[in-house]
Amino acid sequence: MATVKFSVSTVPGPRLGMTFFETALASFAGGASCALVCYFASDAILLFLKKRAQKKQALLESQGIQPKVKRKFTRMNKMVIRVKMKFGQIGICFFAPFFLSVPIGSMVVAKFYGKRWETFPLIVLGLAVNASLTSLIVYFVF
Repeated sequence: MATVKFSVSTVPGPRLGMTFFETALASFAGGASCALVCYFASDAILLFLKKRAQKKQALLESQGIQPKVKRKFTRMNKMVIRVKMKFGQIGICFFAPFFLSVPIGSMVVAKFYGKRWETFPLIVLGLAVNASLTSLIVYFVF
């Protein structure tokens, strides 16, 4: 569950009879494994998606259909840029995988800060902190 939506991956832990540490570790392991794959494969994934969109646009144009122009300034893009400007690399590494999703957040971080060596360890650290905090909330608040 952590690979799809990390922020709610600790919720089923108490109902499944897992301890606090098992829940936090399972959530962290799922998120970190997905982040590993998506972060290091982001260039290939983004290139594939770009080529696919170009093929679709060429197909539509060959049929005489004018394709829709994709908006560049969407609400989500504005929010990501605002977080980047306000919190910098650490903010994006900690919050993008948590609030967006691990695959999309990892690709966003790789797109902005992929050339810096400390980026992936910061993502992993952010996932560990977020898994611990959400487990604390699930076990001790609810």
